[in-house]
Amino acid sequence: MNGARVLIYSHDTFGLGHLRRARAIAHALVERYSRLSVLILSGSPLIGSFDFKARVDFVRVPGVIKLRNGAYTSLGLHIELDQTMALRSSIIEHTAITFAPDVFIVDKEPWGLRGELKTTLPQLKENGTHLVLGLRDVLDETIALTAEWKRKGAFEALPLYDEIWAYGLPEISNPLKDMPLPEGIMEKTSFTGFLPRPLPQFTMPEAWPEITESKFLLVTPGGGGDGAGLIDWVLSAYEMPGNNLTPALIVYGPFLPPETRDAFETRAAKISNVQTLVFDARIEHFMAKSAGVVAMGGYNTFCEILTHDKPALIVPRMNPRKEQLIRAQRAETLGLCHMLIDPMEAGGAPRYADTMADALRLLPQMPKPSAALPAGALGGFDVIADCLEPHLGRARRRG
Repeated sequence: MNGARVLIYSHDTFGLGHLRRARAIAHALVERYSRLSVLILSGSPLIGSFDFKARVDFVRVPGVIKLRNGAYTSLGLHIELDQTMALRSSIIEHTAITFAPDVFIVDKEPWGLRGELKTTLPQLKENGTHLVLGLRDVLDETIALTAEWKRKGAFEALPLYDEIWAYGLPEISNPLKDMPLPEGIMEKTSFTGFLPRPLPQFTMPEAWPEITESKFLLVTPGGGGDGAGLIDWVLSAYEMPGNNLTPALIVYGPFLPPETRDAFETRAAKISNVQTLVFDARIEHFMAKSAGVVAMGGYNTFCEILTHDKPALIVPRMNPRKEQLIRAQRAETLGLCHMLIDPMEAGGAPRYADTMADALRLLPQMPKPSAALPAGALGGFDVIADCLEPHLGRARRRG
């Protein structure tokens, strides 16, 4: 296995989910295999904010952001989107061919963002690279996902892949269920279990927020780009006179618009049992110390909740995808969390502060996920490493 190499593609157009999943997989693999190198291709502007283990590195391609209406635009460069995509595609192709990975893991998008892997995938396939498509446990409701994949031609990409991994359990969701798949696709699809998020041993927050020195709730909308509704609702509960709620640490996320964050900061400054942070790449430490978690239920946050065994209140985003709603509904059915529907997301009804306050008051007494977690639910990294072992070092052996 000398000189074994894995390349991971993470398109990163909105939030931090894809990058954090790619980083977690990379770290687990180099921990398991001492002579393995992992390179991550990412479009995230925040990739440099994260620590990486030895033998894990990244190449950042020009950023693209997905707007709430589903359209894309260049993130940092003042050039046309088509030019940005051409740059990305060229960097990805040349990196992949030069790096010559034994295994190429593609996150979520079969052809990559706007088809940017269409030249890279066939070349790597011809060179003998083992191609893997990694899917989170829930992608979207079947009708919407089928229409999206037909529009993108994604079904035509699936036969190129040697394996398809679903990072979850069939008890919660099969991301490809009822899809019009090419023949043989389900036979090469396997469920890994969820990807656990142990505390990173090589990083610690330099200074704990004062509120974390005693019992507190962690409120996190992930990257924060679509988290304003959750934060507004939580703050309204704490603004109630004599709220008598467990103190809260609100971590806004780096993509919450600055003007929105400033308005929340003005409100939070008047509440004695609320403290805020913009962003911390080591949020696992806060979760591990918390008495409970309030979140939107994105994949990475859900894995952290399970890993650190925290009572959780999930307020799922419902637009433009139903991913978080589906995950929260099925997790609540299994007894892994409690779900609260945002009435404004569901149809424009007002958010009542006392509804959120009641849910927050109950949160620390809720059962922990471990009381209902199926056996092997957090074994994702072991399954992935076992699946990859026969393919590591093949490129070097061929050379």
